[in-house]
Amino acid sequence: MKELTEVMGYKFKNSKLLERALTHSSYSKENYERLEFLGDSILDFVVGDYLFSRVDESEGKLSKLRASFVSEQYLHKIFDELKISSYVKLGKSYKSELTKSVKADIFEAIVAGIYLDGGLEEAKKFIISTLKLGNYKTIKNTDYKSQIQEYYQALDKKNKITYKLLSQEGTPHKPTFTVGVLLNKEQIAVASGSSKHEAEQKGAESILKKLKKASKGE
Repeated sequence: MKELTEVMGYKFKNSKLLERALTHSSYSKENYERLEFLGDSILDFVVGDYLFSRVDESEGKLSKLRASFVSEQYLHKIFDELKISSYVKLGKSYKSELTKSVKADIFEAIVAGIYLDGGLEEAKKFIISTLKLGNYKTIKNTDYKSQIQEYYQALDKKNKITYKLLSQEGTPHKPTFTVGVLLNKEQIAVASGSSKHEAEQKGAESILKKLKKASKGE
């Protein structure tokens, strides 16, 4: 655990907060889930506050930037960079690798743990440093759902993109969600992921790739 706190750049006064943030529900009732709820809100606030004070853009562009930093896709990558997986406590029933959504949730729980242990300023330092918020000029927009919504509404304001859960398979600890992407009730893509959010983003991304190929005449 000492190695992890060194990588994180924050030493907990109350180590039980970090232990709880790293505990999965399959291991104990005292797990990361409540902390994740709080951490999600703290992340939104800190990233929003940071961007608001530095980026002179419209509300829409600021929202997209924030979404990129707090997305499941980005958070799970940061989780892997910090090599947190080996410290997570899992029950014997959890026999698969951690999903992207679980990794993102645990990261949010760690944020909440730092906030409760050291206050908002310490949480801000951790978030700004770990998420590399200073790279906001080059961050990739991975909010594919918003991108396709904007694309189709630019063609016709009446266009509406919705998502329909088609199936849910697998175990509780390793589920697979399959969703359909609908344009005005017509299904235009299908994708699967370890969470509904991931499946929806993958479906939207697949549509963007098709649109780009079509624009190039491929």
